[in-house]
Amino acid sequence: MDLFVSATAMEGAFLEAWPGVPFEFHGRAGIRGEGWAWLELGVGKVNAAATLSAFLQAHPEVRRVLIFGLAGAYPGTGLRPGALVLASEEIQADLGTAFGMKPLGFPALRLEGTDYYNRFPADAALTAELAERLGLLPMPLVTCDRVSESLEVAHAIRRQWGGVAENMEGAAVAQVALWHRRPWAELRAISNVAGVRKKSEWRIPEALAALRSAFERLRSR
Repeated sequence: MDLFVSATAMEGAFLEAWPGVPFEFHGRAGIRGEGWAWLELGVGKVNAAATLSAFLQAHPEVRRVLIFGLAGAYPGTGLRPGALVLASEEIQADLGTAFGMKPLGFPALRLEGTDYYNRFPADAALTAELAERLGLLPMPLVTCDRVSESLEVAHAIRRQWGGVAENMEGAAVAQVALWHRRPWAELRAISNVAGVRKKSEWRIPEALAALRSAFERLRSR
């Protein structure tokens, strides 16, 4: 079974039109279809990690994990609202020092001889499959529990970590999926410029429409 996850029910609402049966898991909404399921994670890294880890332990039939949802594009990337971004890796930018966990000497995850500090690579095969089917070039994404509240902060995070867009759950999903030995990938749609907090300038409907269209393309093949 392929597991689709998003932070909010709003991001996954389009899946209600697919043939499937609604369910609830520890208070989170879900839909189970033939060969797939969607699960609401909750907002932020702790919610995402706890929900996904519990679900994977309860459902060993899950083969792959795809997190999807909205993201804020960093200034200067050229990414506009409605653009789709496929992750090459997830970067947990607010864990450890200003330079991450490595200066502290503690990896966030040690797995089969590999230390992961703040960067978690997406599964190469699954990401390549999605890149080909959607015509996307994978790019690094950034996760922060505290979103950029100004353009200055957004510029600083981009300079420090090199990501193109930010969200609040991706790195947590990546770390949990790696820990549970499940291939993972991430698809985001740009809804706003990171650092711009005036919601009248956000384009959430366009971003949700882009996600819906992408999933329909994946479904049709």
